[in-house]
Amino acid sequence: MSSEKFNLLSFTGKMKVLHLSWIAFFITFVVWFNHAPLLMAIAKSLGLEPSEVKTLLILNVALTIPARVVIGMLTDRFGPRIVYSSLLAVCSVPCFMFAMADSFEQAAIARFMLGFIGAGFVIGIRMVSEWFPANELGTAEGIYGGWGNFGSAAAAFSLPVVALWFGGDDGWRYAVGVTGILSLLFSVIYYMNVSDTPKGSTYFKPKHIGAMEVTSKGDFYFLLIMKIPMYAALALLTWKLSPEGVKLLSETTALFCYIGLALLFVYEVSHVWKVNKGIFEKPVPEMHQYKFKQVAVLNILYFATFGSELAVVSMLPLFFAETFTLDPVMAGMVASAYAFMNLMSRPGGGWISDRFGRKSTLLILTAGLAVGYFVMSMVGSSWPLWLAVVAAMACSFFVQAGEGAVFAVVPLIKRRLTGQIAGMTGAYGNVGAVTYLTVLSFVDYSTFFLVIAGTAVVGFIALLFMEEPKGHMVEVNEDGSVEMISVS
Repeated sequence: MSSEKFNLLSFTGKMKVLHLSWIAFFITFVVWFNHAPLLMAIAKSLGLEPSEVKTLLILNVALTIPARVVIGMLTDRFGPRIVYSSLLAVCSVPCFMFAMADSFEQAAIARFMLGFIGAGFVIGIRMVSEWFPANELGTAEGIYGGWGNFGSAAAAFSLPVVALWFGGDDGWRYAVGVTGILSLLFSVIYYMNVSDTPKGSTYFKPKHIGAMEVTSKGDFYFLLIMKIPMYAALALLTWKLSPEGVKLLSETTALFCYIGLALLFVYEVSHVWKVNKGIFEKPVPEMHQYKFKQVAVLNILYFATFGSELAVVSMLPLFFAETFTLDPVMAGMVASAYAFMNLMSRPGGGWISDRFGRKSTLLILTAGLAVGYFVMSMVGSSWPLWLAVVAAMACSFFVQAGEGAVFAVVPLIKRRLTGQIAGMTGAYGNVGAVTYLTVLSFVDYSTFFLVIAGTAVVGFIALLFMEEPKGHMVEVNEDGSVEMISVS
């Protein structure tokens, strides 16, 4: 753990690692959402139907749910330096594939594969936790998440300009290709300039890579229960791609997907048992235990926070356009106020968490989240546009500050499992997005916002069962010595 002063203007030591990590995350989000601002040009170039455009949007997030879990495990096992660098390099390939696509099928395959880069977020969570002490961790993770997450907004602002600069019908291809080059180049820069831990510190690895470790019999069953919503979300995505939805998959293919998900769940259960069967034979010493309920609560909160952000960012331009009769350009500019808050809100949530306590901060922000979406449910054409924008920005503050506060807690549960915990919590954010967007396809805007407010209330109740991190967590060095890591 580095003890140097926290100075955002510095580019040495732990601050260098923080800056390079948020830039890596920023680039992953630029690549992940590089299609969004160019969809009209892409649709025209490839001759896509509206249903095919919607399918690309679905495919872009489909793989991210399992990817975040897998990347979390790989990060804990091999370290964030090599995993982040590899992810940036490998994902430049489907980025180039998408830029060169000549048909919907080629674009769809590339977009599906690019969902993997959305898992980059969890890698930096582990990296930052290795370099910053507990009293700075919320702030550092908030900066990492908030500034990196702004990559999607940066893509929206910059890529149309890049496409226009290249010009012609293929301008969008060059713009997308540029993001792939950026990702490939930065993979080398990241690998050459960071290390997994400060000099002299130990990088603690999990005993097993196949599944998350738990430390009690009750937590074993709790972990299995918390796996179910992730598979349910993937089944929901399959349904949306089936003949019942956008008709990308045939009925037979969809059936095979359902069977595959069921078999994959059984396979994962077997791995969870293989990794954790020892707890049924011999209790884990108390000093080495952690409570999985802490992870479960954070999963639920990220479902409501990041899940709602992804969903609302997707529908807010259309909401403003239809509610206030705005043209698409104006509606997009107005709606961007929601995402723009990320630059300060997420770091702010982490900073408040560092100063005033993890649980109390989450309780206040989650309550504000529920109230914010309740207010959004009342926005109508009779409202002044400026007041609706203020309501959206106020709501987004609680959403994004809540995200920062959630990941101020994640690294304080069990150090060697931080990547896996971050991966599972991050995956729940995508589960939330899939759930909310599916709800939106059946209800009006007002009900949609009320549903999010309702899940925030559920999150608030779950929070009452979370324990404030305090004291130390225990990890064991390779030589058998015990290291106490402060969490408060």
